[in-house]
Amino acid sequence: MTTTVARGVRVRGLRRVFGERTVLDGVDLDIAPGEFVALLGASGSGKSTLLRALAGLDGEGSGEISVPGKRAVVYQEHRLLPWSRVWDNVVLGLRGRDLRKRAEAALAEVGLTARADAWPLTLSGGESQRVALARALVRTPDLLLLDEPFGALDALTRLNAQALVAGLWAEHRPAVLLVTHDVEEALLLADRALLLADGRIEREYAVLPQPRSLDDPGFIALRRDLLDGLGARTVLQPPPAAVQPTSSARPTVLQPPPAAIQPTSSARQTRATAKEAS
Repeated sequence: MTTTVARGVRVRGLRRVFGERTVLDGVDLDIAPGEFVALLGASGSGKSTLLRALAGLDGEGSGEISVPGKRAVVYQEHRLLPWSRVWDNVVLGLRGRDLRKRAEAALAEVGLTARADAWPLTLSGGESQRVALARALVRTPDLLLLDEPFGALDALTRLNAQALVAGLWAEHRPAVLLVTHDVEEALLLADRALLLADGRIEREYAVLPQPRSLDDPGFIALRRDLLDGLGARTVLQPPPAAVQPTSSARPTVLQPPPAAIQPTSSARQTRATAKEAS
């Protein structure tokens, strides 16, 4: 595999084989400087394999890759060192002067200035992922690679993290490749959405201009197309148990368990007599 330095991303004929299985089979990909691209596909389709090749973490494939020299990766797991304070984690691997100041500036951008001296084990999941974003930002990358960075977060934290990434991208404008399984996330954040299947980029979707709304008819149509491309059912059918009975059918009546049946007056009298006799 040949890798060269460029302002944007250009991939031609990328092929990656694991044993007898071909995961990437001649992938072509272009990402312009400052463009936000989302990559979707079924589990095992090769999304993370492609991201690792762009990050320079997997050089075993064949093909041609041109990428910016300054790259940073944010994974689903924050991968913070528990024995190092937050600010040390942010500048991990960097050299030079004023590392503390650089770390604090990056933490300020993700709203964690007050947590600079905290230990990673004291952070929430959302805070840990924001530290991972700060660690990427401090490197001022021209290419930001996001490998399902919100997958482990709860729904509300995920929405906040998505908004944070959108704001940071608008501020710094790196080229971004977001690997995700979340169709709505892809359509809300990206300029383009790509569908990876059978080892290649099978479909490409131009996303609506910002700002976008989940109830926009164009957004709904794009979401449906992407879900269809992923093989997901867009209309859920009710299970047989949910079918309403016809007028001739006897309605189902839920009976209380035996323990819940209240005794009759004669039964209560029998109990009282038995109690007196004892």
